[in-house]
Amino acid sequence: MRAPERLGPYLYRQSDGCFPLGADTLALGAFASVRRGDRVCDLGCGAGALLLLLAGRAGGLTLAGVEQDPAAAALARRDRADNGLAGEIRTGDVGALSRALPAGGFSLIVSNPPYFVPGRGAAGGPARTEGACGLEGWCAAAGRLVKNGGRFALVHRPERLADLFAALRGAGLEPKRLRLVQHGPDKPPSAALVEAVRQGRPGLAVLPALLLTER
Repeated sequence: MRAPERLGPYLYRQSDGCFPLGADTLALGAFASVRRGDRVCDLGCGAGALLLLLAGRAGGLTLAGVEQDPAAAALARRDRADNGLAGEIRTGDVGALSRALPAGGFSLIVSNPPYFVPGRGAAGGPARTEGACGLEGWCAAAGRLVKNGGRFALVHRPERLADLFAALRGAGLEPKRLRLVQHGPDKPPSAALVEAVRQGRPGLAVLPALLLTER
């Protein structure tokens, strides 16, 4: 078990087997447009770090998560309960569970999904490689679960932005905000933060790049 980390007012625990908390999740937690009273669902929530980050930014949230790994889902449940936060964590495939949850039942969907296509170019190991659901499946799940006018915020790889925008629009989600993440002004972007709106009007705001300080 890794040492607990403080995420704002909350304590976050994760095991050695969990995908480690990284800069992409922290950046997404600060980027997503969260409002008091939002009903939030994290697709592929892991041990629940992103839910804690959002709860630290706005009060009165109802927090839900979907996670395929039973051990990570169990930690997310414990962290949520230990921190006194309302909601539920379901264990299973994102595609299947999105059909079991209420359509339009959430005002904000967030996700740090797998980035890589199996057998194509770079790979990030099993935890970062797409399964059968694929990028289109993740966007379709978000499009089904979020209400009209609700938001879907996620982080992905810059080289997959064309695929991502096509998948979002195919799911009825219009990309509205984009922010690239760089590890220095002379470095190429390492991640892309995107927020889309269900049945939103066309028009993409490109925000200044987020520059991360190298440790």
